[in-house]
Amino acid sequence: MGLFRKRMKRLARDERGATAIEYGLIAALMVVGILGSLSAFASANDDMYQYVEDNLVQV
Repeated sequence: MGLFRKRMKRLARDERGATAIEYGLIAALMVVGILGSLSAFASANDDMYQYVEDNLVQV
């Protein structure tokens, strides 16, 4: 029984998994922010090209 308690205490002190999860959450949040900003940029870019197309004077 002493070996089991010893291993459980060591497992409870181990923080390597928690650090990996934190880095994963930070990376996921960054991806969400990047995708959101690219979506907004694409919409503004489409509006600009539509304006150019609408105001293009053909010779």
